[in-house]
Amino acid sequence: MLAGCTALVLTLTGTTAQAHGHSAPRDPARQTLPAHDGWAAHGTGTSGGAAADAARVYTVRTWAQFRAALAAGGTGPRIIKVKGTVDAVSEGCDAFAAPGYDFDAYLAKYAPGTWGLDTDLSAEPDDSPEGLRRASAARQDQAIKANVPADTTIIGIGRNAGIKGASLQIKGVDNVIVRNLTFESPVDCFPQWDPTDGDRGNWNSEYDSAVVYGSTHVWLDHNTFTDGEHPDSAAPVHFGMLYQRHDGQLDIVRGADLVTASWNVFRDHDKTILIGNSDSESTAVGDRGKLRTTFHHNLFEDLVERAPRVRFGQVDVYDNHFVADGSYAYSFGVGKESALVAEHNAFTLPAGVSPAKVLKKWSEAPVTAAHNRVNGRPVDLIAVHNAELPAETLRSGAGWTPVLRTAVHPAQAVPGIVGRGAGAGRPR
Repeated sequence: MLAGCTALVLTLTGTTAQAHGHSAPRDPARQTLPAHDGWAAHGTGTSGGAAADAARVYTVRTWAQFRAALAAGGTGPRIIKVKGTVDAVSEGCDAFAAPGYDFDAYLAKYAPGTWGLDTDLSAEPDDSPEGLRRASAARQDQAIKANVPADTTIIGIGRNAGIKGASLQIKGVDNVIVRNLTFESPVDCFPQWDPTDGDRGNWNSEYDSAVVYGSTHVWLDHNTFTDGEHPDSAAPVHFGMLYQRHDGQLDIVRGADLVTASWNVFRDHDKTILIGNSDSESTAVGDRGKLRTTFHHNLFEDLVERAPRVRFGQVDVYDNHFVADGSYAYSFGVGKESALVAEHNAFTLPAGVSPAKVLKKWSEAPVTAAHNRVNGRPVDLIAVHNAELPAETLRSGAGWTPVLRTAVHPAQAVPGIVGRGAGAGRPR
């Protein structure tokens, strides 16, 4: 835990009757996922901490309080209410640096002209610049990750609640709700240089804003994911490559299943959402038949790629608005054994960007894409992709029909509906 942590503050938040006999408005922290609302509604549904006793409702204002509330003992559901911005890196990157770590020494030691591009850094000893970088990275890892237990609701209170610089780990648990929070992407303070990554080497970073890892029944609703004060456009270049300080905004991996992401904003990011993290057969064994995810009424704005990139899962993407800028690469990544259904979505693409780029084929897998519009006009995304990219022909028909949907709006109405309602601090 970070230095200077204060004691956990517990706030009891029971619901009381209003004056004159009127009932109090329903506490959003006790709301559950509606029936049929995406894959997270399948089976037992998703209730998070809705049934928490008053003693297990926590209001937090600092990162130390937030992690203490997650770790508080006892059994049963819990609710964590976040007020204001909880900052996991308030002391800055220097607070995580191991004694002796020096970035200038790192650059001097591993410059391609000195080190070359044939040997990675895995064998470097602990007292080397890379060894000290590893130690520093481990300290950051310990400080900014927060493990979410089962039967938990985490919700922002008001319009300005958020979590900055942290990585929410929803790992190996069931029944989690995360709502009404602005997540500013964690910045990797110590990216690793890999000389053997590609023809020119590359910088690789860690930490997603939220990771759903082997967990089930997870509902992410009315959140905003952004790079905030640290956009990639402001990152420096070292060794001729972007000094990449971000990983993903949301990853759903390692046998995770039954996830609904609704009414969120994903903004200003490169590698945004990954569903299934590997093509390897060892990973596939745990992913086949899982990774079932629904995305609806989300805004995907000024992203480069992976919105989402899919392996294995039956993934339903409907009623979302995709707004691209000049950095756009693709939205839907069609990966190994994926079964993507993309319907009733709206795309706003800049002049000169073809709708053929919306779909990106990584592996042979069928896709359903129907009733989508690009710049206000109906477009058959598969047909235009195949016409312009015949070497990457996609097969139509994902082989399943989504039934876990609530209100489905026509694509022409989606920009207005999503624009008014998506993101943290917006109407629910």
